[in-house]
Amino acid sequence: MSIFVDTADIEQAKVAKEYGWVRGITTNPILLAKSSNSAADTLQQLAGLNMGLLFYQLVATSKAEMLKESHLAKEIAGDQLVLKIPPSEHGFKIIQQLPPEIPCCITALYSVAQAIVARESGVRYIAVYVNRATKLLGDGLSLITDMAGVLKGSQTQILAASLKSPLEASAAILSGADHLTLPFYVLNKLTYHENSEEAVNQFNSNGSGLQI
Repeated sequence: MSIFVDTADIEQAKVAKEYGWVRGITTNPILLAKSSNSAADTLQQLAGLNMGLLFYQLVATSKAEMLKESHLAKEIAGDQLVLKIPPSEHGFKIIQQLPPEIPCCITALYSVAQAIVARESGVRYIAVYVNRATKLLGDGLSLITDMAGVLKGSQTQILAASLKSPLEASAAILSGADHLTLPFYVLNKLTYHENSEEAVNQFNSNGSGLQI
């Protein structure tokens, strides 16, 4: 299992890197649009952090332009790149035309049928928007479980996204997700629990240790 930070903010990514347990960065067009720099410059800066995998989502819509954009992203992000591809007709078609050294992630899947096609296409990841699926379909966690069932034994792994709390992130893993990508504010909450804080305060108030 890997945990990624879902951001295009360089400063947030730098803090996440310091944690030591965040394995990479996921971006999307909306996050990149919020950056004060161009998408190319932002992607280059994120790649320069060398945090691990760096997910970039295609915005082109025609087959030819999608392939061009894919190769441009590869030039910028290098071996860190994971290419996020929309589950459109053209999206599924270009997968077979990409070089094997570019791992792919089909993003924004909302049905088991789409997950089956992703599996047969041989993609490395599928991104499932858990919270959004719950709002639109009723139960995003059940969708994760159903997809995990049809992907069992394949190379395709589930990246759970659109997670709004540590509880929802934990539930996604328990439901069958392989990886998590979290917005920075949720990432910062993962290590906190009020009972842990209370226990540490008791240890520090009533215990003793080495004198520094």
